[in-house]
Amino acid sequence: MGFFKDFKEDFNDAVNELVPGGEDTAAKEEVMVNTLDGDIDVESELTKLDGLLEQVSKKVDEPSTKAVESASVQEQYNEKKSFFSETKKDTKVEASKTMGVMENGSEAKNVASDENAVITGGMKITGNVESIGSIEVQGEIVGDVTCNGKLVIAGKVTGNSSSAEFFADAAKIEGEVVTTGTAKIGVGSVIIGNITATSAVIAGAVKGDIDVNGPVVVDTSAVVMGNIKSRSVQINNGAVIEGFCSQSYSDVDVNSVFAI
Repeated sequence: MGFFKDFKEDFNDAVNELVPGGEDTAAKEEVMVNTLDGDIDVESELTKLDGLLEQVSKKVDEPSTKAVESASVQEQYNEKKSFFSETKKDTKVEASKTMGVMENGSEAKNVASDENAVITGGMKITGNVESIGSIEVQGEIVGDVTCNGKLVIAGKVTGNSSSAEFFADAAKIEGEVVTTGTAKIGVGSVIIGNITATSAVIAGAVKGDIDVNGPVVVDTSAVVMGNIKSRSVQINNGAVIEGFCSQSYSDVDVNSVFAI
C-alpha cells in the first residue's frame, strides 16, 4: 500500500505542475486516498447495499404488480361481460328457434294429410276420435270427433265435431258442428246443435243456431229451428224456418239506409 501511495503522490505532483489549479484536484485525490486507508467493514457495507437494492426493487415492482393485478381484474371483467353477452345472445337465439319450431309445429298440425279413416257400419266407438287426415263415419261414435281434413258422417255421432270441411249424409248428430270450410247438411240428416262455418247448404233438419261468415242456402227440404246469422241467405220455396235471420256479416250498413 505504501508503494501505491508514493506513486500516486508523485503522479499528482507532476499533474499539478502541468495543469493550473491542479492543487485542488490533488487535495481531493488525497482525501479520497486517505479515506481508503481507513478500516472498512465490507460485510456491513454490502448489507447496506443489499437493503438499498431491496427498497429500490420493491418500489420498482409495486407499480408493475398493481398494473398486473389491474390487468387481470380487467381481463376477468371482460370475460364475464363477454360470457353474459354471449349467454344473452344464445338465449335470444334459442328463444327465437323455439318460437319458430312451435309455429312450424302448429302449422304442420293444421295441415291435413291424405290419410282417410273409415268407421264402418256396425262399429261403435266410445271416446274421442282424432285424425290429421279425413274421417268417414258410417257407424256410431259416442264422443268428440276432430280431424284436419274432411269429416263425412253417414251414421250417428253423439258429441261435438271439428273439421276443415263437414258433410252430413242422412246422419244423426247430437252436438255442435264447427268447420273452417263449408258445412253441407244433406237430405234426411238431423242435427241437434249449433253450426259454425264459412258457408253452408242446409237440406236437412237443424235444431240450433247457424252462424256462418258467408253465404247460406236453405233448400226446399230444410227445416231450421233456430236463428241464422250470415253474410247472405237464400231461402228456397218450401223451406221451413222458425227463428230470426240476420245478415250481420254483410257489408251493407243498414242504419245508413234508413237515415232520413
